[in-house]
Amino acid sequence: MPKKGKTAVIFDVGRVLYDWDPRVLYERLIGDGRALDAFLRDVVTIDWHFQHDAGRDFADTSAELAALYPQHAALIAAWGPRFNESIGAGIAGMHEIVAELDEAGVPLFAITNFSHEFWPPFRAREARLFDRFRDIVVSGEEKMVKPDAAIYRLALARFGLAAEDAVFVDDNAANVAAAQALGIESVLFTDAAQFRARLVELELPIAA
Repeated sequence: MPKKGKTAVIFDVGRVLYDWDPRVLYERLIGDGRALDAFLRDVVTIDWHFQHDAGRDFADTSAELAALYPQHAALIAAWGPRFNESIGAGIAGMHEIVAELDEAGVPLFAITNFSHEFWPPFRAREARLFDRFRDIVVSGEEKMVKPDAAIYRLALARFGLAAEDAVFVDDNAANVAAAQALGIESVLFTDAAQFRARLVELELPIAA
């Protein structure tokens, strides 16, 4: 039987509400496909970027990386000021789910691994969606990241929720498992239809 009594929904942002792919930015800057692949694989890696989500300043991380790859200094420097260009369109069907839940009075929140520097311009760009959220915990501002249990505990306290009150959705299995371990009903995101179906099972006020 599905669990009942959920009153709030907590969203991840990247690859749940919006597509994110650094290739979208750098394919505009690097014309050769093999050079692009190598740059994304070896230079501006996901592990390097994760430092921003953890709260490090881009000025520091970019200087360190440019010292290792001086031939790519200009490309590395583009990451920060042009970060919004790596964030694509909304994930199909998800903004409609946010709107339906909000209009039904369901409290909406988010926990996102995101740079404290890159978040404000993106939040401003997408104000129409994010204005529907009551609060958003940003990892770079808190200097703690998913799947660390501490960020979920902080979020629940700030949101005024007990773990059993909430449904959490994230595209990363480790993040989902960490939330589940704290007693938060958690959904591994694949697409909007699957997530909508789960919300219906949990008896949240949303159309099937």
